[in-house]
Amino acid sequence: MAEGPEDGRADTPPRPLDAIDQDILQMLRSDGRASIRSVAERVHVSRANAYARINRLIEDGVILGFGARINHERAGKGAAAYITLKIVQNSWRTVREQLRALPEVAHIALVSGDFDVLLLVHTPDNRNLRDLVLTRLQSIPEVLSTRTLLVFEEEDVEPEG
Repeated sequence: MAEGPEDGRADTPPRPLDAIDQDILQMLRSDGRASIRSVAERVHVSRANAYARINRLIEDGVILGFGARINHERAGKGAAAYITLKIVQNSWRTVREQLRALPEVAHIALVSGDFDVLLLVHTPDNRNLRDLVLTRLQSIPEVLSTRTLLVFEEEDVEPEG
């Protein structure tokens, strides 16, 4: 059985999600620490059913994990930027692995358009941002060029719940 390239899941088509699955996902996205009991009560199923559904969503690769939302400024990473990269054709996998190794990188996307890769990064300050761009990113052989867009203010949009 072959694994999917990105998420380690088997190359099987995803099972369809019903309205209860969608409600569970929205609830967990709003509060990843919600108890099985509270999930079950909110979506009107038994605790056993809620537990089984959440496990299936995890096994199917729909839920990739649980984590904390971070206030980057308060966590000492007050400088943020989107960085665009133009890379050597067919070097995505190699570049992606090198970008994953950078602790400042919060999000990596392969995109279409005038550039190939879009990064969201968080650093303690502009000096560290400068080092990240001019020293570490531009030293990756497959990176042809970069462009940095400073973020003045950001907000994660969370579902109502």
